[in-house]
Amino acid sequence: MTTPDAAPQPSFADLGIDERVLRALTDVGYENPSPIQAATIPPLMHGRHVVGLAQTGTGKTAAFAVPILSRIDLSQKTPQALILAPTRELALQVSEAIGKYAHYLPGLNVLPIYGGQSYGVQLSGLRRGAHVIVGTPGRVIDHLEKKTLDLTQLRFLVLDEADEMLQMGFQEDVETILKDTPTDKQVALFSATMPSSIRRISKKYLTDAAEITVKSKTVTAANTRQRYILVANAQKMDALTRVLEVESFEAMIIFVRTKQATEDLAERLRARGFDAAAINGDLVQAQRERTIGQLKSGALDILVATDVAARGLDVDRISHVVNYDIPQDAESYVHRIGRTGRAGRSGDALLFVTPRERHLLSAIERTTRQPISEMALPSVEDVNTTRVAKFADSITQSLASPELAFFRGLINDYEQEHNVPVADIAAALAVLSQDDKSFLLKPEPPAVKRKKDRELNQSGERRPTTGDARSSVRVAGARRPRSDQPMATYRIRVGRRHRVQPGSIVGALANEGGLNRQDFGHIDIRIDHSLVELPADLSPQTLDALKNTRISGQLIELTRDSPVAGRRDSPERSSGYSKPRD
Repeated sequence: MTTPDAAPQPSFADLGIDERVLRALTDVGYENPSPIQAATIPPLMHGRHVVGLAQTGTGKTAAFAVPILSRIDLSQKTPQALILAPTRELALQVSEAIGKYAHYLPGLNVLPIYGGQSYGVQLSGLRRGAHVIVGTPGRVIDHLEKKTLDLTQLRFLVLDEADEMLQMGFQEDVETILKDTPTDKQVALFSATMPSSIRRISKKYLTDAAEITVKSKTVTAANTRQRYILVANAQKMDALTRVLEVESFEAMIIFVRTKQATEDLAERLRARGFDAAAINGDLVQAQRERTIGQLKSGALDILVATDVAARGLDVDRISHVVNYDIPQDAESYVHRIGRTGRAGRSGDALLFVTPRERHLLSAIERTTRQPISEMALPSVEDVNTTRVAKFADSITQSLASPELAFFRGLINDYEQEHNVPVADIAAALAVLSQDDKSFLLKPEPPAVKRKKDRELNQSGERRPTTGDARSSVRVAGARRPRSDQPMATYRIRVGRRHRVQPGSIVGALANEGGLNRQDFGHIDIRIDHSLVELPADLSPQTLDALKNTRISGQLIELTRDSPVAGRRDSPERSSGYSKPRD
């Protein structure tokens, strides 16, 4: 069935749920059920299988958790409900939500089990007894094979975000669990879409299921403002920096396509003074949880993530989502921007689009049935105006400092001793606070027309980019050094043991030294140091700034490299990755 758009919605009290669960819902601020909750809870309360189709962020967790908690038998210690989720973040989120709904059900135990967490913690929880298990398919299968999870008395099975689970390759695990659990269990399947694989599973394992589709005029939240910036790929970093300076945001997720891109972009943002961290599938679970906890608490404001790593992430502080890399399908776009504008809060979604990606923008607009408005790239004047305003705000805040009287005395002493106006002293202190960096953004240089970068060298071999597995690369997207620009090799004291990448080296040196991408030649990352080709005529000011630059917390101590015979091509020193010059 399909819920009518204008049908009157019942209250939670009308749905026949347990009084204790109803009380908990009131405590967490739920007033009336969402469309998916109003349509799904009644058939689940009556024991029917359910297939629920609704977009992310519509309240699906309460839709299946409330009926389960209303019908749970607290005297039975073996697991009665199993909820499968595609990612550990979603599993933790669902576990936390169920814990809140079960606040007035004394003795009810909810246990999340997922990959990345030690088996010891999960085995202890299973031995104590858990009424509800929330897990990822792979780890649930592991426990079933080890005979550490007993599902013989299972009564409820939920597949949450089923389309995502199958897309991530869990179809075989999901079907194994469906087949190896009691045949009389009640199954609820929730999905944002209905691909053929989901349709087949529902027909095979869900007899006489109530199919519920919640339609909406658009598939993105109406309270999320959607904008895009048309920008060349090589200018994305500068565009992002300007956006971060001009936009007022509380917390932000920046989406990129690859795991490596999360690390590179986060490092480049930190080099430019922004508090950013990466989250991807390579992080150990403890580090992932710590990073997300920092985002929730306000200790961290910017998270750079891949689609899979951010799945299930629900942080109220997220006011902005930036699609640094445009998603290849509209469904991923909807999932991404669903991280903001939740629970009635307003949100902002920003999309970077290169000229060659206009067709992807059009496809997203067609699918979401909502236009995305173009946003002009913040100008140099916009950035400088914002910097001046923030500087004035910082002065206002500092005037309330308890140390103000102490420093006022120091200034008065200096004024009398040196006969310098107070305004000049204040200006000097402001210069000192800049740490030799320019306060105002410099005007853009005039555009220089150039031929399209050649991807092949004379021998027909493709030039390596920052995505290559080798350590010696030419900076992706960089212009060739001008023929009249002599280059020199510089040595920096960071290398593979410091886990640096070419992108982090370029970002740090460009930011601290005021360099452009065309100023970089080859970057050769060795074990404990790296060799970087830069203009031979770097100014003393630039050299001083670069000497004090840090990458991954390490002082690089940039110096001109003095080649030693045999060193450049030495397998011991370069691990065989040195690339001859063009």
